[in-house]
Amino acid sequence: MISPRNERRARPRKLNHCRRTFLALVLLVTAAVVLATSFGRHLGSHAHPATLAQLLKLSPTRLSEVSIAQADLLCASGLRPADEPDLKQCMITLAAWASRVRSETERHRYRFEQNPSEFENSSGFFQMLMLTVVLAEDYGVHYDQRRMAGPASSRIDDGFFSDPRSVFLGGLLGPQRIGTCSSMPILYVAVGRQLGYPLKLATTKGHLFVRWDGAGERFNVEATSHGLTRFDDDYYRHWPFEVTPAEEAAEGYLRSLTPAEELAVFLSVRGMCLREAGRLQEGAQAFAAAARLAPGCQSYQKMVAALESALGRPVVKTMPPLNTTGQTARN
Repeated sequence: MISPRNERRARPRKLNHCRRTFLALVLLVTAAVVLATSFGRHLGSHAHPATLAQLLKLSPTRLSEVSIAQADLLCASGLRPADEPDLKQCMITLAAWASRVRSETERHRYRFEQNPSEFENSSGFFQMLMLTVVLAEDYGVHYDQRRMAGPASSRIDDGFFSDPRSVFLGGLLGPQRIGTCSSMPILYVAVGRQLGYPLKLATTKGHLFVRWDGAGERFNVEATSHGLTRFDDDYYRHWPFEVTPAEEAAEGYLRSLTPAEELAVFLSVRGMCLREAGRLQEGAQAFAAAARLAPGCQSYQKMVAALESALGRPVVKTMPPLNTTGQTARN
């Protein structure tokens, strides 16, 4: 039994406990709302096609509203139904990773402010370094060792595209965290764009890389190396393959890609996966769609012709809808 005097003394303690409990609940709810708002804001600023067919019907203006991650993941649909990426879960994971990169970047920003020369006197370099470190160290993102081959041993039938998880975002956002030069640059750009970084994709022969192009800076980022490595454009004229001036002009190499050209790249990766799986007609249709989006890239048109030659007939250039299993019929 608490006496009246003790009761008066006990009441503030009880009230303080209630206040602490209430404040803890407020902080918990606030943290959840911040993450949900960040994810919702990201989704709210983009178009949301649910299927690849819907994506391909969008105008160039509407394509610019589709997140690069969503475009990439939709291009992987139907390639291997057993390993089909969960689009919604992938986007949630991506938002959580971006939130982590943001917090770690702000936590370490004092290092840049105190010693900018350690980061090449570049705020963009510092931010990309933090992005790279968090993805590698906190989430275990890494290059698929099975796909690590030098230029001398690379060829069109080397099996590089045999597993869609290694060449699309689903493999990096899934439990294995594996990727290649076909997917790791897309992850960097997808996370960076959520943070407002001015990131672009660019191509060279047989390779994709990231470009920071804005906020008073322009530099390239090699997404497949250990740590953060910057190279100038001329480096990519010689690595991983030699590029002639004629090829650079014909393929649009070393230019920052538009959203339509980014989608064309993802469709070409899809086409290579379908070709590897023996689904030649669908592969030709994927390359035909890529050629329509990026008419300045001659290799897409050449792949359509090569696949039609292998089939012995022209193909209907419109991609067929996926059936209920997520897979179209094999050729």
